[in-house]
Amino acid sequence: MAPRDYIIHPSEYDLDKVIADIHEIRRWNMQRFEMEQLTAIVHEDQSRCLCVGYKDVTRDEFWIRGHFPVMPLMPGVMMCEAAAQLSSYFTQKHNLLDAKLVGFGGMEDVRFREPVVPGDRLVITVERVRVRPRAMIVCRFQGLVRENIVVDGVIKGVPLPVDALAQATGGAAGG
Repeated sequence: MAPRDYIIHPSEYDLDKVIADIHEIRRWNMQRFEMEQLTAIVHEDQSRCLCVGYKDVTRDEFWIRGHFPVMPLMPGVMMCEAAAQLSSYFTQKHNLLDAKLVGFGGMEDVRFREPVVPGDRLVITVERVRVRPRAMIVCRFQGLVRENIVVDGVIKGVPLPVDALAQATGGAAGG
């Protein structure tokens, strides 16, 4: 994928028109507290099977203290987590995988192109490539800061065995 080959051009969505805030995101995603890596959803296109959201990177992020103290850089794994959460949100909301809970299934061809720092807005786009209900969803993703692609790749989601996990932990998982 060429660095300027957008999944969706930034002119096609409006970052000021939030269609799902953190409360709506929580209806579909289970992450909470410091693991919430989405601030808002701003665009959904079911016909193209794509979604756009963002993460406002603040000085209060849990990783600031250690990655790196004199020059904080958003860890690549957190950028990938943001993409996974956006993919999970869209997958769950539109029941694309027919699963109670979607988990990480893998990643391919991930490239980190530029650093992301506190004060940046990381705009994430995911687009479904293929899906096998109850087995796996594959999406390509991009992260942009000021229209520059800073990360891209392919992410896979798989259904998690919610009932077995709840029994093993003694909790009530699922949604």
